[in-house]
Amino acid sequence: MVVPKVSIITIVYNNVRDIEYTIRSVMKQTYPNIEYIVIDGLSTDGTLDVIDEYREEISILVSEKDKGIYDAMNKGLALATGDYVLFLNSGDELYEDMTLEKVFTSAENADIYYGETKLVDEDREILGDRRHTVPEKFDWTSFKYGMSVCHQAIYVKRSLAEPYDTKYKLSADVDWVIRATKKAEHIVNVKQYVAKYLVGGMSQQRHRESLKERYAIFRKHYGFVPNLINHGVIAVRLFLYRLKNGKTRD
Repeated sequence: MVVPKVSIITIVYNNVRDIEYTIRSVMKQTYPNIEYIVIDGLSTDGTLDVIDEYREEISILVSEKDKGIYDAMNKGLALATGDYVLFLNSGDELYEDMTLEKVFTSAENADIYYGETKLVDEDREILGDRRHTVPEKFDWTSFKYGMSVCHQAIYVKRSLAEPYDTKYKLSADVDWVIRATKKAEHIVNVKQYVAKYLVGGMSQQRHRESLKERYAIFRKHYGFVPNLINHGVIAVRLFLYRLKNGKTRD
């Protein structure tokens, strides 16, 4: 079996508390063909000192000012040479040491691989699963009721990965995944946990703005009237979820 090269891209800015968890989760992988790219926004809080401790294990390090998270992601994507790309931002982790090995032995030559995500808090305690359940089958319409697969749990063939649209400041990843999935012919559900997602990111801190962007993105891809209907379904599902569980998780 051919072992595809995986470009893992980590975006970070002033996150000295969490960056080491992300780096170590990549370093511990049993998978043999990883290109690790770290894009730092010229951190000033000691983040770069932590990164320097692992410099020999990092394929490419860029530390310079950027125009926002998706500009930084585009820098990483432009530098990537792998067959697949995965965005694993600072604070997020690969689920276990054998995650990549399990992903790429689940099927050969998929356009996209995807899996489940656990939520963790700043103490690295597992909070549980996301509110959105990963669909058994996944295509470009699967996001119509919300982001059903976490960005950190999607491996995209680099040939399908276009640059992020930087007019979106908080939800360009949703648009990026939908565009890639529209071009994909073979999408594989690896049916296991592949990522740990640190709650409290920028899109959660600016939740209302993020929802507005997502609405615009869904309208662009799914159409005005279908999007209205879909959001009615989302509202009902959210209401029922809150009745049962209280506070929501993404």
